[in-house]
Amino acid sequence: MKIAFLGPHASFTQLACSQIFPEKLLIPQSSILDCFNAVINGEVDKAVVPLENSIEGTVSMTLDYLYDFDGIYIETEVIMPIAHQMMIHPENENFETIISHPQALAQTFHFRHDHFKNMETRDFSSTSAAAKLVAENPQEKWAAIANSYAAKLYGLKILHSNIQDFEQNHTKFIVISKKEDLLQLGLPKTSEKTSLLITLPEDHAGGLHQVLSVFAWRQMNLSKIESRTLKTGLGNYFFFMNIANEWHPVLSKNALEELESIGATVKFLGHYNEYLLES
Repeated sequence: MKIAFLGPHASFTQLACSQIFPEKLLIPQSSILDCFNAVINGEVDKAVVPLENSIEGTVSMTLDYLYDFDGIYIETEVIMPIAHQMMIHPENENFETIISHPQALAQTFHFRHDHFKNMETRDFSSTSAAAKLVAENPQEKWAAIANSYAAKLYGLKILHSNIQDFEQNHTKFIVISKKEDLLQLGLPKTSEKTSLLITLPEDHAGGLHQVLSVFAWRQMNLSKIESRTLKTGLGNYFFFMNIANEWHPVLSKNALEELESIGATVKFLGHYNEYLLES
């Protein structure tokens, strides 16, 4: 079995992926889009991508691609603690630019403001890509923010450890595939949920209330609701919703049918378990 992940090697996504699929072939991809394409094109069986961080919120690219790609389902979700380290090339301890993934830079904002307030930052596709770049370019005055495994793999020196702004920093990763499967893992299970993407029938007063009422009178608990622009004009959105707890075969099916009856477009992403990973 082949599993794609947001790479390169030593990314946080790989650390999560290696715990989910410890004995499978893990194939790094250069972007979240490449992970989705690898699944759709049949190059891999599944992919692991980040969905949400406890500090910075939802990874918008992942949410948009879940909407854009037909035939993609979520098989499971995992939560992993995130710790960031600042690292440099051991042959060049002078740095003028800090490079990392935008989420990592955002999650370390207060640390950088307190210690490197006026230092330039640059965005990269992943934390491990930034670490790899520092390792391959000792002549450049760069420091990277990544995990300790990346520092070890790429031979970098850690200057500052655990620099995330909040101790309780966690990221949710999802496993996606073209199959509507419930992936069972031998890890601590935290919850069950169902994910939907809903587009309202039209922009009119009470439209969202009408959709929410479908779940309310059935006492179906929405644990998350988030809007994203459809990119077709201002004011046009789709909604990402999570329904908490077990899937009820009759109640849930009737809810989806009622949503469609009122003109809403519903994309079922899957019913799945959530698990807790080690850091």
